[in-house]
Amino acid sequence: MHTVRIPKVINFGENALGETEYPKNALVVTTVPPALSDKWLAKMGIQDYMLYDQVKPEPSIDDVNTVISQFKDKNPSVLIGLGGGSSMDVVKYAAPEMNKEKILIPTTFGTGAEMTTYCVLKFDGKKKLLREDRFLADMAVVDSYFMDGTPEQVIKNSVCDACAQATEGYDSKLGNDLTRTLCKQAFEILYDAIMNDKPENYPYGSMLSGMGFGNCSTTLGHALSYVFSNEGVPHGYSLSSCTTVAHKHNKSIFYDRFKEAMDKLGFDKLELKTDVSEAADTVMTDKGHLDPNPIPISKDDVVKCLEDIKAGNL
Repeated sequence: MHTVRIPKVINFGENALGETEYPKNALVVTTVPPALSDKWLAKMGIQDYMLYDQVKPEPSIDDVNTVISQFKDKNPSVLIGLGGGSSMDVVKYAAPEMNKEKILIPTTFGTGAEMTTYCVLKFDGKKKLLREDRFLADMAVVDSYFMDGTPEQVIKNSVCDACAQATEGYDSKLGNDLTRTLCKQAFEILYDAIMNDKPENYPYGSMLSGMGFGNCSTTLGHALSYVFSNEGVPHGYSLSSCTTVAHKHNKSIFYDRFKEAMDKLGFDKLELKTDVSEAADTVMTDKGHLDPNPIPISKDDVVKCLEDIKAGNL
């Protein structure tokens, strides 16, 4: 038997943000200052709400506990995570603790976090990836409205992330017919949007990618990327080379078109400061990504991939 979990309700498309009805006495959780959140809230048309805008980037369990302590006695009807992954992750954890439903509204895209059971928080200063059914949204609202004004480099990194998740998710050994259908369709939409300059379709492709990979996993490309992320390289940027090389190694059906899409986006060659053998040792500890890879991976394989990335041999 296979199980696929997605939000109960998904509102998406043009003006989904404004046409969605929001419960009264909702608690909106975000990271952005009033100058921006006021604009977003006006576009939503939400009435009778409370606002908490002190979530920090890369939040910790302390942020969750602060939200709970400040608002549990005010008995909000629902928690709304409005923003990037930080806002949504705080709501994912806090809402079930408060026995409330949650609405997730991504203002950036690429992670598909609004569709998944994943939650990333810091505990004792260290990031921890959690996966529980209780983190799944009751409603997700996906609207390309938020792309206006987003820096071009952020958009490029985000769409690369979405493409990597979709194609790695398709190849994952943990996938099934439905997740592969979602992942393949996600990449078809994203590839077309990249090659034919239709960025307004990025959020929809990312949404489908989240529905797909969120029910299986990503693989070698993501495992390789974290050694670059540890050196400060943006996650999406690191995937542009890491997933390309991983697809070449895995003989993925997506290799040619993924590489073509990355060339169109125009990412620079990656640099790696860490010794390749040492970096490979780090990658080999990432069983969560390597175990679902379609073929077994050795340290020699990882060293070869990292050397190819450094040389630009994609």
